[in-house]
Amino acid sequence: MSKIPPFSDNPQAGSAPPPLPAPEPPVIRAPPPVADSPPSKSIRKSISARNLLAILLSLCLGLFLADAVVSLADDSLVLFFDIRLLSGIRVMTGFFATLLVIVIYGLMGLTPMIPKRLFLPLPLFVLMSVLLVVPFLIYCFARIQQLAWSISFCQFVLGLLILRKIRGGFVFRWPLVTEDQLEARAFAWRNLSLFLLLNIFVLLPAVAFYLVVCAVLAVGHLTQGFMALRPGGLSVQMRKYVRNDGKTIQLFPMSHVADPAFYHQISQSFPTNSIILMEGVTDRRNLLTNGITYKRLATALGLGEQHEDFNPNRGKMVQADVDVEQFATNTIDLLNLVMLFHSKGVKPDAVLKLMQYSQPAYVQDQLWNDLLRKRNRRLLDEIHAQLSQSENIIVPWGVAHMPEISNEIQKSGFRLEETREYVAIRFRSVGNGKSHKHLK
Repeated sequence: MSKIPPFSDNPQAGSAPPPLPAPEPPVIRAPPPVADSPPSKSIRKSISARNLLAILLSLCLGLFLADAVVSLADDSLVLFFDIRLLSGIRVMTGFFATLLVIVIYGLMGLTPMIPKRLFLPLPLFVLMSVLLVVPFLIYCFARIQQLAWSISFCQFVLGLLILRKIRGGFVFRWPLVTEDQLEARAFAWRNLSLFLLLNIFVLLPAVAFYLVVCAVLAVGHLTQGFMALRPGGLSVQMRKYVRNDGKTIQLFPMSHVADPAFYHQISQSFPTNSIILMEGVTDRRNLLTNGITYKRLATALGLGEQHEDFNPNRGKMVQADVDVEQFATNTIDLLNLVMLFHSKGVKPDAVLKLMQYSQPAYVQDQLWNDLLRKRNRRLLDEIHAQLSQSENIIVPWGVAHMPEISNEIQKSGFRLEETREYVAIRFRSVGNGKSHKHLK
């Protein structure tokens, strides 16, 4: 501190004191920078989940569109040029696209982040496509390829519309779905509860009811009413045809496996003066490596087998079927493979043979001709041959043979006079078969 001089030595000394030195201004220092705090664990998880979900949704939509393009190209080649080049690729894209759609649908119940207005149409489209095919298989099988092309075209259009809503246009830039397009909430009990309630009490019962109705329609339509699916069981309809000269033919639709009581009831209804034209392919040259048997299936279902339980003791039995040697080689090979599973079950050697089996071209038409048409022609020849020897002809054959046999005998002058219904396989206890006169 400086020393103040005495008043006597200062020539300007007076009443005012000398000025004090100005203090230095305070230095204001900026606070030290604060380090950025790391995001919380919940925020990091949310960001990671949103990113993963956005990638999954992008893959789902991308595969859905890719499958649509491949399916549309494949169906177009088949429909317009009868060329099958993309079937293998289509199976792969279809499998993975459907799998991802199912996964996304399940995630919709777990998290509200998925925009349902954009992605709910995908699983609904897959489900509706499958359900729509069923009635076409029953009533319009010849037009199934046109239906397949229409479904593929609708899938392509739907995929483009969803892409346009997401991207604001037809822009194919990865990822197709970004994180900011997802909802904020990661989980909500209300969302999960509503999802479960709708699926358990609305969707599943509706699909089950639809499939049951389709099954009833299919059984009745494909067998022309000779077999019917009832609440009480699987029923067959016996039909009695009469000609003006008094000759009668009774068609009894049979099942390879059924309740033993059904076989007994059928046998007891045959007239004693009738000729029974028996079904059963013979094998004189032992071409079948595994005998034709349904015992394993019958045992698994708790039913009887036709070969063992159906033994008519009234009337004269006549063999009216063909021999295996009249079948094509492809048919015999396929029968050996199928009967291998029937007789031995799902064993490694049987599965290996199935994987090694190569289906020849047009094998379906050949199989249909051998197992149905060829045998029906043999049966019809035997029917006309036996009519000269008996007043009553009994035909207890498989239900698949009945429509053609019925049509052919009506062309030869027989008319339907009576029907009788029998329950072949019971779902629960029902009454006995009932008969009524057929009204023209």
